Amino acid sequence: MGHEADEPKFALCIRNDDCEDLELRKVYRILRDAGATEEGYLRVVDESGEDYLYPASYFVRLALPQEAQAALAATR
Repeated sequence: MGHEADEPKFALCIRNDDCEDLELRKVYRILRDAGATEEGYLRVVDESGEDYLYPASYFVRLALPQEAQAALAATR
């Protein structure tokens, strides 16, 4: 059985100041990056399809049921 660290994580974009690759009110997948988190950033797969660091304040982390996480992960 998987561990919590293995599960996809998601966040809702609530700000996108000067970030053309982020859409407000869109759910994004968060990739694990402990160093970025310590510095106040999240590693997010954005509209370009690549992962980049963005300020954590641009997002609200979401606690989603396993079914919803699986559905979102399948579309990414």
